[in-house]
Amino acid sequence: MPSDPGFRTLSGLHSAAERALPASIRAYVDGGAGEERTLRANRRAFEDRRLFPRALVNVERIETRTHFLGEEQGVPFFIAPTAYQALVHPEGESGMARAAAAEGVLYTASTMSNQSMELVAKAASGAPRWFQLYVQPDPARTSSLVERARAAGYRALVLTVDAPILGDRDRQEEAGFTLDPAMPLGNLDPGSYAEGKDPLPQKSYARGRITADFVWESLERLCRSAGLPVLVKGVISPEDARRALASGARGVVVSNHGGRQLDGAPATLEALPGVVQAVGDRGEVYLDGGVRRGADILVALALGARGVGLGRPSLWALAAGGEAGVRRWLALLREDLRTALALTGCRAIPEIRRDILFPG
Repeated sequence: MPSDPGFRTLSGLHSAAERALPASIRAYVDGGAGEERTLRANRRAFEDRRLFPRALVNVERIETRTHFLGEEQGVPFFIAPTAYQALVHPEGESGMARAAAAEGVLYTASTMSNQSMELVAKAASGAPRWFQLYVQPDPARTSSLVERARAAGYRALVLTVDAPILGDRDRQEEAGFTLDPAMPLGNLDPGSYAEGKDPLPQKSYARGRITADFVWESLERLCRSAGLPVLVKGVISPEDARRALASGARGVVVSNHGGRQLDGAPATLEALPGVVQAVGDRGEVYLDGGVRRGADILVALALGARGVGLGRPSLWALAAGGEAGVRRWLALLREDLRTALALTGCRAIPEIRRDILFPG
């Protein structure tokens, strides 16, 4: 791994990515829906939280291990699914997956990957991984994706439910971001989609690749037939969380798609306590959206999340330095979490409790 993949601290990560990416792709990676109120709220919710430093606790040894869906993980965070990773670096999903495997961090592959789930699984051989599923308009194609994920050794399906259509993403539209119809999609058959040769806005590109008619009864059928645990991603409402568990899901991911869908939706951290209360001990609750530092992870766990996913920062790291950039970022994030744990007097993940949060 090169000694300097473009940044030395977590604070320097975004600037390194900005230097590496063309303006239109920066707008795609960094932008949100509409006026980006929810995008800003995701980050502000963490910035407004405070942690109690604790004194005179023996923190010579810090343990970050935890369990996701019954499997031990080295850290309570994972790489969230993001599409089209070859747009930000030629190594694409394989580079991201190799870095995650080398650092012992769970990687979630997207349906909209440029590289196939099988190639990604080979790159992450021996490491835990999940597969994010967009339900396809043709049920046979959805079944094929699930069967392939199972055969390739993915441990769970992360079913995204907050994007029956894509939100209006003004920043990337203003920047002229488009997708080439000939761009490879490793998990989908390009010959099955009727489109011309001209570049397309993302919203147009997604038509035919995500269904808008997946409902609660459909979720029940998927949970029965998948042969893998299902996490429902894109849940903000406590009632939706209860229904997801009742439909057979093993847990939910509190997510607003990184502020890229409904502008004006609450920050995920704001929604987290209500979802945790609704789920109780009947399933697991994860969170993504706005997480940047170890202290952010600690706040989310104190409010009841089992683990947190990081999307944009993983793309920034890939853009800045490929596999080496992702490895540097993950190592920095792990150390940042260990520091936050030690300074709040938490020697292991089970010691994290809500009383480490400063009131207000």
